[in-house]
This record gives sequence, structure tokens and C-alpha cells, in this order.
Amino acid sequence: MNKAILLLGSNLGDRTLLLDDAIGHISKLGAISLKSSIYESEAWGFESNENFLNIAIEIQTEYEALDLLKELQSIENKMGRIRNSKGYSSRTMDIDILFFNSEIINNDTLTVPHPRLHERMFTLKCLINIIPDYNHPTLGKSIIELTKECTDNIKVWQI
Repeated sequence: MNKAILLLGSNLGDRTLLLDDAIGHISKLGAISLKSSIYESEAWGFESNENFLNIAIEIQTEYEALDLLKELQSIENKMGRIRNSKGYSSRTMDIDILFFNSEIINNDTLTVPHPRLHERMFTLKCLINIIPDYNHPTLGKSIIELTKECTDNIKVWQI
């Protein structure tokens, strides 16, 4: 059995309903064992008038990392995700694999741990809510430590 930490985010449409729907789809891939509070934040990496809602979940799954990624991308597509090759943009649903077991994966398809999670306060706030003492496999620091060191100034609040 594999353990994955996922981050879900939405800034288009009924964001709360979309998060709930995505969690319902993800629960068919395995057992959801942890779920953070929902946090709202301004967009990160691009300008948007619409704030994001984000939630982190832990799933126990039999899927391997690349197969899980494929399933998650299928969920995003079903939920109206339009991929823009020009960088970050607004979206109905974004699902990132932040951690997969304690593995380090770096290939053309997937990088785990997520390469920018320690730079994003909206991600760290969700993670500190469910796995505060977890040590990042490549940075060797806990989520608490990474949160204290994060210089991201984007406003993030729990809803």
C-alpha cells in the first residue's frame, strides 16, 4: 500500500463544490486517511481576480506514482481543467502529488516531492494542518521548519 499526499486547488466556479467532487473521485482510488482544513489564498505565480481554495489530503492507495498521476489528471480533465502551456492560469481543478511515500521521483512526467511546495505558503499551511512533523525527503526539514522559513508573502487564511 502506498501513501500519497495530494494538494487540490480551484479558483473557478463553485470552488467548494469542486473540491468536494474531486475528493469523491479520489476516494475511488484508495482510502483518504487525512484531510486538512480548506485554505483560501490569492493566486500564486500569476495575476487573477479569483482567489484559490486549497486542501491537502492523504490517500492510501495501491496505485504506483505514475499511475496515480494519470488517474488524477483524468479527474482534472473530467472536472473541466484546461491545460495552458504558457504557465500558471486559473483552473477549475488542480491536483498535485506533493509526496509519495518517502520516495524521490524525478523524470519527464513527475517530480516528487513537488519541487516548489516549500516556496508556497498556501501549500505549507495545508500540510502543517495534517503532517506538521513530516520531514521533506530532499530538504531534510519538517513542514513546521519549512513554514517558518518560507518567504512567500501571499495572503493565506483558513475558511
